[in-house]
Amino acid sequence: MKKLFTLMMLAGLGLILSAGSLLAQENCSACKDNKAPEGFTALFNGKDLNGWVGMKGGNPYKFEALSAAEKESQLAAWDKTFKEHWTVENGELVNDGQGAYATTAKKYKNFELLIDYKTVPIADSGIYLRGTPQVQIWDYTKEGGKWKLGADKGSGGLWNNKKNPKDPLVFADKPFGQWNHFRITLKGEIVNVWLNGKHIVKDTVLENYWNRDLPLIEEGPIMLQTHGGEIRWKNIFIKELEN
Repeated sequence: MKKLFTLMMLAGLGLILSAGSLLAQENCSACKDNKAPEGFTALFNGKDLNGWVGMKGGNPYKFEALSAAEKESQLAAWDKTFKEHWTVENGELVNDGQGAYATTAKKYKNFELLIDYKTVPIADSGIYLRGTPQVQIWDYTKEGGKWKLGADKGSGGLWNNKKNPKDPLVFADKPFGQWNHFRITLKGEIVNVWLNGKHIVKDTVLENYWNRDLPLIEEGPIMLQTHGGEIRWKNIFIKELEN
């Protein structure tokens, strides 16, 4: 009888430990957010806007033609609206749908980018690569009102392309309220995009939106577009690739 009681106690303890382990795993899943995987650097620290500035996504050729004083004034104006409309909440980079775009202070050439996002109905956004639009993010539903522009095909395409493919190969968006995960590579002018594990853009040229007679700009920032609806970002990691 005593032996049976002991076995029952041990079994009960095992269930408690097992439940505790599962709970710890659930709680720690959030702790892993914004921690760069091996070989990558975190662009967002989960705490503040450090490493980011505000820019509106205008023509970089025109910006570079400005005087030093004009550049300083423009950057200050952009950064003001950036700080007014971008916040950090629970380890998430949040935009209310307005203001300048969140822009990396550093410029990049060739890279692999990992990034998670979650958005809401009607919202429209995107990721600029080297300051060039864009890997598209938008409301894929009919109610969003943009099926005539290709929203029914889903997010992740190179929407501003004209000569090269612009739409994602397959639909890969998750329902609103869930996090989506991008893996994006850019080498030279060639982009590959995976959305939620699906390879939706394969070896496609990203065209120079700012001057289509020229090759893609060789170096530029990563920009997170804001366009009319809340969008949240986290787990923003980059690995620079050889030229």
